[in-house]
Amino acid sequence: MKIQSIKALQILDSRGTPTLLATVILDNGVSGSAAVPSGASTGSYEAVELRDNDKGVYGGSGVLQAISNIETKIAPALIGSDPTDQKTIDETMIALDGTENKAVLGANAILGVSLAVSRAAAAALNKPLYDYLTKFNPEFNGKYLMPIPMMNVLNGGKHANWATDIQEYMILPVGAKSITGAVRMCAEIYQTLKKVLKDKGYGITVGDEGGFAPAVTSNEETFNLLSEAVVAAGYSLGEDIVFGIDSAATEFFQDGAYHLKKENKILSSDEMISFYKDLAKRHPIRSFEDVLAEDDWSGFKNFTEAFNREVQVVGDDLYVTNVKRLDKGITEKTTNSILIKLNQIGTLTETVAAINKARANGMTAVVSHRSGETEDAYIADLVVAMGTGQIKTGAPARSERTAKYNRLMAIEAELNDKSEYAQFPFLAK
Repeated sequence: MKIQSIKALQILDSRGTPTLLATVILDNGVSGSAAVPSGASTGSYEAVELRDNDKGVYGGSGVLQAISNIETKIAPALIGSDPTDQKTIDETMIALDGTENKAVLGANAILGVSLAVSRAAAAALNKPLYDYLTKFNPEFNGKYLMPIPMMNVLNGGKHANWATDIQEYMILPVGAKSITGAVRMCAEIYQTLKKVLKDKGYGITVGDEGGFAPAVTSNEETFNLLSEAVVAAGYSLGEDIVFGIDSAATEFFQDGAYHLKKENKILSSDEMISFYKDLAKRHPIRSFEDVLAEDDWSGFKNFTEAFNREVQVVGDDLYVTNVKRLDKGITEKTTNSILIKLNQIGTLTETVAAINKARANGMTAVVSHRSGETEDAYIADLVVAMGTGQIKTGAPARSERTAKYNRLMAIEAELNDKSEYAQFPFLAK
């Protein structure tokens, strides 16, 4: 079983922006493909997404150079390789690129091939992808863990033309007993929220990740609307459902301070922590992601300590799925969780290394989509294989989001009694 050829195609993501689909074909005729997502609010330290910058074509966002790199540079280096030797394949591409941030070949080119290789290997071995990927999970004991979905049902920030300063308001169905039940709960709340918004005269347009984006007057008003929808849908706030937020605070951090337009306030790091503590007193917020800027290490540490480590504090732009930045967070006790995005680092091997290092040091890991997504449900298989127990992949709307939820429910049905639903006591307090 060897790699025979590698092809790539320019396709569109959920925002109508070009991305690429890579296909790896083996000498036994089996193939595997993978599409690459793209972010809007991206961290400065993410691996480089290579774009053509030809303003006459797709406004400069085409990926034909990345595709050329796959077919003329990466393919010759990998043809004849064993597709099950993921580490060697990924290291070969990293060495071929030769930069710290994959700026030469493009992280989008490298990631597409990396994921397609694993899909081809799984298919050749006649294994479901989630089963094959357990080889990267040293904690796998034969029992699969279905994740708690963190559904982003209200959008703000860069994802929704700044309807709120906070970018994502999420519901976490901690009272569910299965992923199928969790999806049902969230979908019912989502539809109820739509009715609540319409009845109150708010618009029901949605942001990049499928969440509604009403023109509220404050960052807290959104929690009030969400709380009303949870109760109206027949669920118990704080027991069945808790909240999570992704502030994407780097996006409103300017000149050393945090600018909250909805509050008409300019706050210091300590004042932002007080702002969040006040919100948490009135609403069951159990997960806080990117609540401060990507280089505010001391602020994150102060935030984690201020909450006595009793909530989940997630680093996204802070870590960008990079083990080197994660090492710093572990040493300084900056957060107790890391967000995992495949395209932030650019290979499967480096992604699972970040997951495994975080968990080995007592941190949770949340597998995540991007705001510019595709119908590829790879992360659904990945989160089950790695058993991280949490996934972010948007609202229960728009096919690029529901594809992941549908895949998770299909996996659960296939596994039957070989799976269990994740439980995190600190989330359900």
